[in-house]
Amino acid sequence: MKLAILTSLFATSAAFAPAANTQYQRSTSLNVAVDTSDIKNGLTIELDGEPYKVLNFSIMKQARGAAKTTIKFKNLKRGTTIENTYRSGEKFETAQIDRKPSVYTYEDESGNCFFMDSESFEEVMVEFKAIEDQKKWIVEGMECDLVFFKGEVIEVLAPSPYVYEVVETEPNVKGNTSQGYTKPAVLDCGATVTVPGFVEQGASIKVDTSKGEYMERV
Repeated sequence: MKLAILTSLFATSAAFAPAANTQYQRSTSLNVAVDTSDIKNGLTIELDGEPYKVLNFSIMKQARGAAKTTIKFKNLKRGTTIENTYRSGEKFETAQIDRKPSVYTYEDESGNCFFMDSESFEEVMVEFKAIEDQKKWIVEGMECDLVFFKGEVIEVLAPSPYVYEVVETEPNVKGNTSQGYTKPAVLDCGATVTVPGFVEQGASIKVDTSKGEYMERV
């Protein structure tokens, strides 16, 4: 019975996502040697056998000697963060990860989320820690990107940009033409973003889910 329900949900999932939204494709990222000059936000590298994602970094130039790069990482298996400083030119190895498009189906009482592989139709359980950062953007029927490391889901990526409906926001004050006027808006996914004053309840807006920022009204 569950398989029939999931298969039916997949067959109709397009109804939940506007055509303009990004769809992911299955892909594999192999181990590649990089150094400090290749570091960028979002890059996932392997340290001591575990996947670490670059959250941010800064480069400190010195009057004498090589520059140093300070990097803040998030361990995608444990959810912890670390900050290390490296000499210019120090090398790393990117993590070998697989990305599989999968449709979000439901959440159980323990907070675990379930997805259906878009190609094999197999059900995949994702622990809350792997989806915590993106959960507020995900709605039933949405096709997301499941990121696997050594067979384990370490991260879930909502499509970006994505179109949501504004379900609650302050009405625009007539005559308020001041540039830069913004207000909070609650979306149909439950998340809140800051929008321009002219955006009304019921409007559809495009959101950059990776940054949590309003992009435009559609």
